[in-house]
Amino acid sequence: MELLTKAQNTMTGKKTQYRIKTKKLCYRLSSTVDQFKWLFKREVTPKAYILKNVDFEARPGEITAIAGASGAGKTTLLEIVAGMIPLSSTAGQVIVNDQPMNAQHFRRVSGYVTQEEALFPLLTVEETLLYSARLRFHGRHQKATARVSELLRELGLQHVANVRIGSDSNRGISGGEKRRVSIGVDLVHDPAVLLLDEPTSGLDSSSALDVALLLKTMASTQGKTIVLTIHQPGFRILELIDQILLLSNGTVIHNGHLHMLEQRLRYAGHSIPLQVNVLEFAIEVMEDLIIHVEESEIEYGEIEGEFKHVRPNSIIGNVHEDRVLFANPLFKEVFILGHRFSNIIFRTKQLFAARIMQALLAGFVLGTIFMNAANDPRRAKLQTQIGFFAFSLTFLMSSATEGLPIYLQERRILMRETSRGAYRISSYVISNTLVFLPFLLGVALLYATPVYWLVGLRREIDGFLYFSLVVWMVILMSNSLVACFSALVPNFIMGTSLVAGLMGSFFLFSGFFIPKEDIPSYWTFMHYLSLFKYPLECFLINEYGGEQGRGRCLQSVGGDCILYGDWFLMQQGLKPSQKWINLGIMLGFIIGYRWLGFLILWHRSYRISK
Repeated sequence: MELLTKAQNTMTGKKTQYRIKTKKLCYRLSSTVDQFKWLFKREVTPKAYILKNVDFEARPGEITAIAGASGAGKTTLLEIVAGMIPLSSTAGQVIVNDQPMNAQHFRRVSGYVTQEEALFPLLTVEETLLYSARLRFHGRHQKATARVSELLRELGLQHVANVRIGSDSNRGISGGEKRRVSIGVDLVHDPAVLLLDEPTSGLDSSSALDVALLLKTMASTQGKTIVLTIHQPGFRILELIDQILLLSNGTVIHNGHLHMLEQRLRYAGHSIPLQVNVLEFAIEVMEDLIIHVEESEIEYGEIEGEFKHVRPNSIIGNVHEDRVLFANPLFKEVFILGHRFSNIIFRTKQLFAARIMQALLAGFVLGTIFMNAANDPRRAKLQTQIGFFAFSLTFLMSSATEGLPIYLQERRILMRETSRGAYRISSYVISNTLVFLPFLLGVALLYATPVYWLVGLRREIDGFLYFSLVVWMVILMSNSLVACFSALVPNFIMGTSLVAGLMGSFFLFSGFFIPKEDIPSYWTFMHYLSLFKYPLECFLINEYGGEQGRGRCLQSVGGDCILYGDWFLMQQGLKPSQKWINLGIMLGFIIGYRWLGFLILWHRSYRISK
């Protein structure tokens, strides 16, 4: 109903406004909190409520501030109102325009700005807003460009439009400007509700006031409903706030205008010092205010009964809105995300320039080390050649971990954007894969071209092309593995440890150190799962198979050849036809790891959205 009403209002020029209420809202953790809470959930006995009987109201055209000391429950309340914490885990009601909140729909019509900026440091301010607008707007590019130009003026960011966001290592825009960009990212679709977690935290007084004035202007002129958490606001910022909700240990101490809080303090016998603002003083003397607040103790059994009464209303409200609608079709999302990801790769020196130089330099260095190892009939060089193939695979596989920091950085932004309905998880995975295909092909050719001819491998163009194809597939396999586990691990350290351990295991079971016949039967499955096994066999078949392999002597004694290329392949249990079968298996690994990564990301996003 809300979605239909909003569409009708848009056609008639009106904009839907939202009034948000909570009634007897209670919340407490019911499971352990750790980095893998989305995957494993272990029930524990909760100790205390985070929120207890919270009643408050946020109205259009006003700024409602949730205040309190650290640990008071400010961010938790904001996350519940934003639909980031499932309503099924709360007791009480969250009501939007006199109807139980449909969290999935509400996340699409609102903007939620977290305290930690989730921005790409290598994109400019204008690019950041433009990509967000193109993903959230259904229409032509000109419409998004016009909206971004309007936002830049509104946010006062025109002078830094072409400046990169920056990071700790690369200087960019200021902290206050970053905060305004974060607000702008959630304003591109012009939401009627804006929720902000400590938007002035970490800013100097001037930047904090600029942000507060911006929010006040949007509330008063555009009729937006703005709810924010705040810790220690200055005098001038307090004057811009319409309603204050003061919390202490999850309990409401005050709900109303600032002057009412001042009257309560004086009624309690306090004299407010001139150099301290009302809210800051109230937080300091919180204990005296609590005495005057009528608290009702809640038994868990009573809340369970309230769950049964409230939860059906929260779930069945606006059922027909549950179907997810996106602003753009899949193809356009892939194009926009691919364009954004390409810019990030080309500007990431560690991944782009360094990876290219690494591939080219490694190709020449290894080529000179193993020079003519394949064309010296006077010495037995078979083991040296196989050692070259094994080391090449080790180098190609291990170098893929360089992309892990970018994947982890993207994952934070991905979860935020997909939870707000900006685009599909599948669009991200497809665009990411398509962008890496040509880039990694270039890396493969830069490595394969010098090393193949310097080492003196089979001097035929089809042999070189096949060698280059295998190198490309190896790099794609390792990249897909890293992309998969970047969706799983919580941080870079655990990611590198896990990937390095897997790579070592794959190399051990590849057949280079231990023949398959000597591997214990209960470990044989690792031989077939090894990412080293199939490309190593491809290299051997390409070099020692075919017509040339039949007449190629690999080992001789007293001038008599005792081992030809085709005999060697037979000893290894390899057939010429396996060179194409193995390529198919490698392609299966690439698709499989990408698919598994998609499922993990989808599961993460699904848990957030539900």
